[in-house]
Amino acid sequence: MEPIDVLLLIAGGLAAGVVNTLAGGGSLLTVPLLTFVGLPGTLANGTNRVGILIQNGVASWGFWREGVPGVRDAAPLVLPVAAGALVGAYGISQVDDALFERAFGVMMLVLLVPTLRGSAGAAAPREPLPSWLRALLFFGIGLYGGAFQAGVGILLIYGISWSGIDLVRTNSMKVVINFCFTLLVLPIFVASDQIAWAHALVLGLGFAAGGFVGPRLAVRGGERVIRPVLGVAVVVLAARMLGLFG
Repeated sequence: MEPIDVLLLIAGGLAAGVVNTLAGGGSLLTVPLLTFVGLPGTLANGTNRVGILIQNGVASWGFWREGVPGVRDAAPLVLPVAAGALVGAYGISQVDDALFERAFGVMMLVLLVPTLRGSAGAAAPREPLPSWLRALLFFGIGLYGGAFQAGVGILLIYGISWSGIDLVRTNSMKVVINFCFTLLVLPIFVASDQIAWAHALVLGLGFAAGGFVGPRLAVRGGERVIRPVLGVAVVVLAARMLGLFG
């Protein structure tokens, strides 16, 4: 790698790490950035997972440091998400994702409405989902995350906050879940020889910095910081999946 590539990956990882901690969609920056510095798309997708793992591990510790640990609350959701993620990671090469990504972009635009309604609307308790339906929902989120990663944090936020959990605690749970399922699917990309380790470790430095800063911003800024970041992330993710930019 050239020195400029190193600087780009560290800076991109930092920005994506903060966005991922506060909302999601940071991989929309880092995967194209990896292709920009010379990696093919499949290799960029696998390489990015190393930084994701590091960022979510650091962010999980960061939320614990700030007094908002997410391990206990996230534990019941890890199993269905992890099961879905393993299936998604194994099946990614067999899935025609073009139509799916556009349909998902439309869904993101629809979900933007409740996102921007305000904290009271987002935190209002709703009727809890039946346990089987909740497991199916998070299995589906894991399926997407294992395959594509980009934007899975946003889906986790909507799924977790359904019962009225505030966005700070939701983000704490989200990074724990992301860490766990990424840890499980990473060996799939290793076995497929889809990780460029030098790029992964450099990008991981930036991701680690973002994971360190993000929890402090989330806890001290609260929903007034998280909500705008989440709204922008949803719009960008939807536009990308609808093919409005490359």
